[in-house]
Amino acid sequence: MKLRLLALAVALATSLQAAPDAAALAAARALLDARQLAEAQAAFEKLAAAHPADPEVNFALGELALRRNEPEKAAPYFEKCVAAAPASSRYHRRLGDAYGSHAAKASVFSKPGLAKKCLAAYEKAVALDPADIDARLSVFEFYRQAPALFGGGVDKATATAEAIKKLDATRGHYAFATLYSGEKKFAEALAEYDAVLRAKPDDYPTLYQIGRLAAVSGQFPERGLAALNRCLALPVPSANTPGHAAAHWRIGVILEKKNDLPGARAAYEASVKLDPAFTPAAESLKKLK
Repeated sequence: MKLRLLALAVALATSLQAAPDAAALAAARALLDARQLAEAQAAFEKLAAAHPADPEVNFALGELALRRNEPEKAAPYFEKCVAAAPASSRYHRRLGDAYGSHAAKASVFSKPGLAKKCLAAYEKAVALDPADIDARLSVFEFYRQAPALFGGGVDKATATAEAIKKLDATRGHYAFATLYSGEKKFAEALAEYDAVLRAKPDDYPTLYQIGRLAAVSGQFPERGLAALNRCLALPVPSANTPGHAAAHWRIGVILEKKNDLPGARAAYEASVKLDPAFTPAAESLKKLK
């Protein structure tokens, strides 16, 4: 009886030790959310020293490594996440992101193995949670970008986009627009965005994407300008959405392609004034003759 109680006490102590202090974890996450990356790194490393197997601590360290463009260092952290919680679609998806980013910068000899691991992680994420649209989008991007030799292909990307569309019509339209843009079928891409606007005429992200498409392709500039100017009249819906500085920059790109250099300069200057840290506009302004 005493031995059993001792074993239970040891197990309880071990489980308590395995979980990081909630307040310390929340404080470290707050640093990450505030983009105080050096401070967040130190905080999570301290937590990892006491709780080396905790999946959320390792997930944060993997995220920080990805932000430093060090996917080769991120992957081991996400591998620990998967080992600790193998049923998490989110962990498998980010592990796939790390493998994929590593493959992009790896040698020609390492690319095939990393690409295979990337796809396996993404497909595992979808298998674990078929409703995880982010995981399906990751698979979609792999199929769209990777050569057939590595498991990619337009037919697979198209089938995945169809599956996404059944789960979320808007994100499905976005997937098809991305697919068409990659094939330089810009009119078809625009039609996908227009399908979203028919249901939500003032959808800021979709309006921005129309402007982006016009800026990248050089086609339908007036539609692009109208969409971006509408963005400037709307509030930015979230921190993850390109803001007004980005909209001004895209306007400048379109105007520069129309050879309206004074207009382009004014747009770039408006972007830089709004967000001095928005480097694309500063670089475009510097290059403008």
